Amino acid sequence: MSKPSVYVARRIPDQGLELIRDVCDVTVWQEELPPPREELLRQARDCDGLVSLLTDTIDGDLLDACPRLRVVSNMAVGYDNIDVAAATARGVLVGNTPGVLTETTADFAFALLMAAARRVVEGVDYVRAGQWRTWGPLLLLGVDVHHATLGLIGLGRIGQEMARRARGFDMRVLYCAPHRQEEVERELGVTYAPLDDLLAQTDFVSIHTPLTPETRHLMNRARFALMKPSAALINTARGPVVETEALVEALRSGQIAYAALDVTDPEPLPADHPLVSLPNCIVTPHIASASRATRGKMAEIAARNLIAGLNGEPLPAGLNNEALGAGRNALPRAW
Repeated sequence: MSKPSVYVARRIPDQGLELIRDVCDVTVWQEELPPPREELLRQARDCDGLVSLLTDTIDGDLLDACPRLRVVSNMAVGYDNIDVAAATARGVLVGNTPGVLTETTADFAFALLMAAARRVVEGVDYVRAGQWRTWGPLLLLGVDVHHATLGLIGLGRIGQEMARRARGFDMRVLYCAPHRQEEVERELGVTYAPLDDLLAQTDFVSIHTPLTPETRHLMNRARFALMKPSAALINTARGPVVETEALVEALRSGQIAYAALDVTDPEPLPADHPLVSLPNCIVTPHIASASRATRGKMAEIAARNLIAGLNGEPLPAGLNNEALGAGRNALPRAW
């Protein structure tokens, strides 16, 4: 009996890849950059399963071009790169890797907050440029984190972990979300506020919302105008939640003091983009979940999702397990 054929669209940690290799015939894209669209189509065309990354667009056209494909396992929490409805309509199972990167991402988001508050990157650049000649009472003055007010846009898993970290600094925490979470409010001591009120009151605004049509460009010119001129924006969610040109204007004009971004729009940013060169902006290359332990666990979850789908079973972290037994997944397996 032949093994199912699987395409893995990037090199992933061995913790997941070895699980897949044990039961599948695997082809792995070896380059640093993601496979071009044409290459992804060519490689996945005759595959039973696909391990995708957030840089791979999985839409109806790709699914139609890959008639054997029965499961797409996305090694990411977010899945705005996948048309889940199109997959469900074709009986293709889709999974993601939720939960495992929550604390790691919150750690990094809080690290960005601290770096912005105390101008850490500017200090490093100052020393490397040979400008450090003496201790100075006015040199690179930042703002305090302790006792400051943190505003969370979104109070999901990562947002809640940010609130827990903020408690260690005795911060006041406001949040906005589509629905109030009164039990979480009591547990974490956070306070609900409408978005515009939150922006007007907070010293740090940290984004933890998925990218949806409603959240695209949620942070725009009008919203930046509501923020304190001393405030900092932190984004470890998705780049298009922030209107890039509006952010550039806000930073250049002093409308807000700082931004620290692990995600951008476009992504990656060109090296000559204004956000890269602005001294009051930190840009990192989408590494909030990049600890060895977390990426290994993500790869393992992605592998287990893939294998379950290939075995005709519900995905442990499935986004559309209702597609099981429909469309392509109604067909008998050939292995």
